[in-house]
Amino acid sequence: MKNRVPAVFLVMCGWVMVVGVVYADLKKGYYRPAELGSVRQTALIELSPDSNYQVSAYPVPGADLAPGDGSGEVRIYCNTCHSPGYITMQPPLPAATWEAEVNKMNKTFGAAIPDDSTQKIILYLQAHYTAENRKP
Repeated sequence: MKNRVPAVFLVMCGWVMVVGVVYADLKKGYYRPAELGSVRQTALIELSPDSNYQVSAYPVPGADLAPGDGSGEVRIYCNTCHSPGYITMQPPLPAATWEAEVNKMNKTFGAAIPDDSTQKIILYLQAHYTAENRKP
């Protein structure tokens, strides 16, 4: 009981302070009872009718995949979940690792890549992105 009295006192003081702050804000005009719970937004900036505004396309860097048999499948199927640039920024990986990665994308992450395309992608990655044949 001794420990409870100070806790109840602190909670009551907190509520009194909150009610006091809300009441003061209502009196200052920050809130109106009819507008409680709504968010007020600032007015839009007036655009000058004689101004010249231009919006350009956002530049998207292209993935520089090595040309070769299977690059089309990589662009089609790998681009479903990530950009092809994700492949080019990987360090040179052993051929077995590329095969494991593609199989992981299929089995673990649920990529719907047909078996023939899966083999083409694996062979493409092994032919162009291993330590033995990676071109800087």
